[in-house]
Amino acid sequence: MNHPRPPVRRYAVLAALVLLAVLAGCGDQQAAGPGAAGTSSARTVAGAQKLVSCPSTPSRPPVTNGLPDVSLPCLGNGPDVRLADLRGPLVINVWAQWCPPCRQESPYLAELQKKAGGKVKLIGIDYDDPRADEAVKFATAQKLDYPHLVDSDKQTRVPFKIGGPPLTAFVDAKGALVHIHYGAFKSQQELDQLVEEKLGVSW
Repeated sequence: MNHPRPPVRRYAVLAALVLLAVLAGCGDQQAAGPGAAGTSSARTVAGAQKLVSCPSTPSRPPVTNGLPDVSLPCLGNGPDVRLADLRGPLVINVWAQWCPPCRQESPYLAELQKKAGGKVKLIGIDYDDPRADEAVKFATAQKLDYPHLVDSDKQTRVPFKIGGPPLTAFVDAKGALVHIHYGAFKSQQELDQLVEEKLGVSW
């Protein structure tokens, strides 16, 4: 009796997709999305006032190859920020407190802010994070002393092609998105070299 052959090709495709998701980063918090129980409003979280306030930016027309035209609330104090209004030299780091690689690279970002903050701006985006209170604790403990936005409903997922955090975007003085680094930085040198190479900033 002939038995049907297993759909080997389908299994191979599924395995490849799983591997890509793992390599992309931590992956999305599908089960604990914006409507999950325990989600807190970032604006009322204890300790949020200790974070750097988000900037007020003048309204500007979108730039070709620029940041997406979406507005995100501030994790600490300050107004909502429209990404398309931002200009560089700017480093935008997409992170989440539940993401181990984000914790791994956070000292490099803190060090970059400390030594190059006068020449390059940094902004964090707390992505797909159901615990704003833990996000505030993380940013404070890691001394990420720059503004942080909240993207709880993953508005940046499609324009940044986010498979999962961490992700770091580099924006030049004209507002153009010149480079996206997927995954965690492996060293301070790797981050510093990209800032110099992509944004022309050295110190």
